[in-house]
Amino acid sequence: MKLKQIMAAAFSLILAVGNSTAAFAVDEAASSEMVSDEAETEQALTAVTLNEVAHSIFYAPQYVAIELGYFEEEGIDLTVVTGFGADKTMTALISGEADIGFMGSESSIYTYSGGAADAPVNFAQLTQRAGNFVVAREDTDDFEWRDLVGKDVLGGRAGGMPEMVFEFILKQNGIDPSEVNINQSIDFGSTAAAFSGGQGDYTIEFEPSATTLEQEGVGYVVESLGVESGYVPYTAYCAKSSFLTEHPDVIQAFTNALQKGMDYVNSHTPEEIAEVIAPQFPENDVETITTIVKRYYEQDTWKEDLIFEEDSFELLQDILESAGELEARVPYEELVTTSFAELSVQ
Repeated sequence: MKLKQIMAAAFSLILAVGNSTAAFAVDEAASSEMVSDEAETEQALTAVTLNEVAHSIFYAPQYVAIELGYFEEEGIDLTVVTGFGADKTMTALISGEADIGFMGSESSIYTYSGGAADAPVNFAQLTQRAGNFVVAREDTDDFEWRDLVGKDVLGGRAGGMPEMVFEFILKQNGIDPSEVNINQSIDFGSTAAAFSGGQGDYTIEFEPSATTLEQEGVGYVVESLGVESGYVPYTAYCAKSSFLTEHPDVIQAFTNALQKGMDYVNSHTPEEIAEVIAPQFPENDVETITTIVKRYYEQDTWKEDLIFEEDSFELLQDILESAGELEARVPYEELVTTSFAELSVQ
């Protein structure tokens, strides 16, 4: 009897050990499978480098797409580098340091006109108004463009969109740019500091510089170039023609992610948008970001889609001609493709 009990106990022990071993094996296999799945997910992301002309709240839809993980959803591991100027961003794109460039489309026109063999092509337009403002020394509700005649104004780089749109507006108001003392010698991004230091009667500023000058009490926003200039294709994404041909799936995924960001800003409040993009701008508090987003939101800065229309491209060339920066107009079909943006809204 004791022998049977001993054998039964031994048999039960063997079963217990076997079951534990089997369970461990199953758990280990499941764990290995999860690790494998995670590795495959990470491997599935395609590395893409984007060089942006500036890091600004003006480009809120892009940062919404980043912060809400829309690029990862589309299979893209995005690295963003700030070029601090369209010339530097275009150089990074042409040299291959960046896969995609984000800047004013005038740069692609200059590059094409210069005879580049692999000219960048614009595939998505983000903003449809100028993003800068006239900042004055004194606050006023009755600013007129003729107030700038004979005054010192801190402007932008010759041939760049900020400066060309500014001069275009002056002409639209019957003012020859030569009537205004426009200082174009200060580097991009340094004009606000120069103005704060006492240079200029007025300065043309992007955000957050315009609002920062107001908060410091040294400047006041008196006019929006975006409102005054109308709908202008201010910034767009472009890639070399060869990259578009060789990696259409990457460009489509990138465009899809951006469209999700556009959809978000067009369906949410400035307060909600500011909360989402706040991590991108740690130097500003949420209240300041909200003020800036609201300013852009109310002037209809962002398109509903990313389609770069031909009318917008021709207006851009009108501005370039007006500034004396375009010897001959270039064909829309050579420098713009809408196929990716059209698919992203379907």
